[in-house]
Amino acid sequence: MGPKSLQLVCYHFLAGLVYTVSSGGGLKWVRVTVPQYRTPGETATLHCDFDLGNDTLYAVKWYKEHEEFYRFVPKARPQAHSYEVDGVHVDMSKSDRKKVFLHPVSWKTSGLYRCEVSAEAPSFSSAQSEARMEIISLPEEDPVITGVELQYQIGDEISLNCTSGKSHPASILHWYINEQQIQSPDALVYYPLTHHQKGLSSSTLGLVFILTEQHFRGGSMRVKCVASIAPILYRSDKESVVQSENVPLREALLLVKSTASQLCKSILTLLLACCMGFLTN
Repeated sequence: MGPKSLQLVCYHFLAGLVYTVSSGGGLKWVRVTVPQYRTPGETATLHCDFDLGNDTLYAVKWYKEHEEFYRFVPKARPQAHSYEVDGVHVDMSKSDRKKVFLHPVSWKTSGLYRCEVSAEAPSFSSAQSEARMEIISLPEEDPVITGVELQYQIGDEISLNCTSGKSHPASILHWYINEQQIQSPDALVYYPLTHHQKGLSSSTLGLVFILTEQHFRGGSMRVKCVASIAPILYRSDKESVVQSENVPLREALLLVKSTASQLCKSILTLLLACCMGFLTN
């Protein structure tokens, strides 16, 4: 995966909910900011901002789900201490009262992170905030359409499969005919996920329909498979174009013939073309 694609997912930050505990002069609020998405092997800096008001800080504690993994107590020696939690590797040299530096992250790093701030006497106030971080891997390959026949006739049943590239989490697939998404359950065939090494998975979705003259707009029919990861972080199109005129060879060129009784469609050209694009939030 290149640096440009990583920029689409690695620099989005998610601010956690702010819990307000006091409208007076003591601890007022706590806010967590974590990277929303990271890929395995990267670093992640978790920020915990807070307003103590007139209070004095007693401790800052970090939790993944319900397990404490980092604590900062100004009066303790040493002030900072980390605890073993699966998937959480704290770099103590880069962590302090307001941030925790994780390196490297892995699939097990995904989860809900909570920062809890508490004040000393006399208020003993406390507040917390949380935010979620997901570890993902974008597909390095375009989706692939299989099942294409060398020849088709009007009235034939077309049966295609679209398989996404390997990713985590698995891609969500959608079929389009002439830019209209196919949602009819009778036309879609769902297959189980295929699991690969390093925690990656690929999806396969089938499309079955009867070829009719109505599918041809201006002499061509466009069939497209779109793979995305939700929330939309990545999108890649694999496109099949059936045309009634010659088109430049791009990836794979096949001839499709209709029946002799179908005028103006005696010879059709099927072009498999792929295009790849990424969407940000």
